[in-house]
Amino acid sequence: MTEFSRGEDCSQATLPELVSAALSGDRGAWNSLVDRFAPLVRAVISRFRLTIADADDVSQNVWLSLVEHLKDIRDPRALPGWIVTTTKNEALRVLSAQRRTQPVDPQADNHFERVDHTDVAENILRLERRQAVRSGLADLVPKQRDLLLLILQDPEISYLKISKELGIPTGSIGPTRARSLERLQATTAIRALAS
Repeated sequence: MTEFSRGEDCSQATLPELVSAALSGDRGAWNSLVDRFAPLVRAVISRFRLTIADADDVSQNVWLSLVEHLKDIRDPRALPGWIVTTTKNEALRVLSAQRRTQPVDPQADNHFERVDHTDVAENILRLERRQAVRSGLADLVPKQRDLLLLILQDPEISYLKISKELGIPTGSIGPTRARSLERLQATTAIRALAS
């Protein structure tokens, strides 16, 4: 088990290492988990157009729920998906509570307009996919990850430049890319997204 001392940089630790350390009560690991996934929580919350106070409540409840349920997450690499789902459910719970308690002016037509949650659902799915790909890439060996990231550059870069950058022959880039994509698809994060 990895122990992180106070003030130690945990940013290079793997997710399983952080989760294991956090479960054993390591405050540095907890802080690193929060730092690593707070942007994801904020991104999900922002799709619901909550007030600042409600958004803060949702965020706080997500982290409290993580403290309670971290031990129940069997595969630490599934944590980003768990965070997205928990954040979404908490935001929906807050919105539902608001609808039950909002005063209604029967003379106002706009109160009865429904909010289209299609965009919200699509954005959440897009965020889940991005996070799964990031987690999957983190599980690859550096050479495979670097190759895939170079191939996906926009604007596209040539195989010759990729060859020079990674120090591999141009003729092996295609087969190496195919193997790297197979390994990426076999990662827990990508398999969890597909199920």
